[in-house]
Amino acid sequence: MRYGFYLPTRGPLGNPDDISEIALAGERLGYSTMVFGDHIVFPVEVSSPYPYTVDGGFPGVGDAMEQLTLMSFVAGFTKTARLVTSVMILPHRNPLVTAKILATIDVLSKGRVTVGVGVGWMREEFEALNAPDFDKRGASSNEYLEIFKKCWTQDPVSHEGEFYSFKELRCVPHPVQKPHPPIWIGGHSRAALRRVAKYADGWHPVGATSASPLPPEEFQNLLDQLKQMMEAEGRDYDELTISFKAPSYDPGKVPAGHDRLLFTGEPARIAEDIRAYKAMGVHEVVFDFRTPPAATTVEKMEHFMSEVVPQVT
Repeated sequence: MRYGFYLPTRGPLGNPDDISEIALAGERLGYSTMVFGDHIVFPVEVSSPYPYTVDGGFPGVGDAMEQLTLMSFVAGFTKTARLVTSVMILPHRNPLVTAKILATIDVLSKGRVTVGVGVGWMREEFEALNAPDFDKRGASSNEYLEIFKKCWTQDPVSHEGEFYSFKELRCVPHPVQKPHPPIWIGGHSRAALRRVAKYADGWHPVGATSASPLPPEEFQNLLDQLKQMMEAEGRDYDELTISFKAPSYDPGKVPAGHDRLLFTGEPARIAEDIRAYKAMGVHEVVFDFRTPPAATTVEKMEHFMSEVVPQVT
């Protein structure tokens, strides 16, 4: 089992010194993965419901560092941990520019980029960015993934599509990783699972929240569906990476019908949960330790590695 952690992108910890301290502590402690959230702008009036809180409210105040810029900054002073966009909203950015930025970060980080992607939830942000139609975000996301793969593996490259087209051009250097950086798909809707089956190297859902608990029985059912979809696509399910995110939303709220949130409580209970998901084939669990000040975040990361991980067999 591998472990990852959320890096700050906003709030009191969203500054160069705290981000650096937390990232370096993560590598020192043996975490495999750092994940970076994604928002570019926050319209003042937002009515779109956030899918991972009970009341649909977004757990932030509208500030956010730009994801890929932050990722490039962290790549410059870290050496071992994988850098994961978690997740990047595909339709928000020009696909050609995005493919080049991700390839550049992969080169500069010596092959540590994982491209976690999603289709987004905030209609107002789509409109502000003049992104493709929010109601067609699934189709545009699929096309952008196809553009990424072309740009990372072909030279010259061209594309003619519904949402974006360009004539033959060169988009090099290609990423260090071959054939390209791993692509992980977020979400657990049926559409998201179909996207995983067709395009992805990994599945990266959010669970263990009050609004989206994904307990073992439900999660196993989703895995079974995903395996069937991958077989239908002629792909090998066993080659898929499963990375399960357990962020800290709605603190203190317990999902209806449950006695507690997964991955909370005493170290032995957390280890028990990790073992249950490991038995289902989960390769990695990503936790949200972010608590100001940075020293408190690092203490939580240290406690997890010293008290929980040794109990996971």
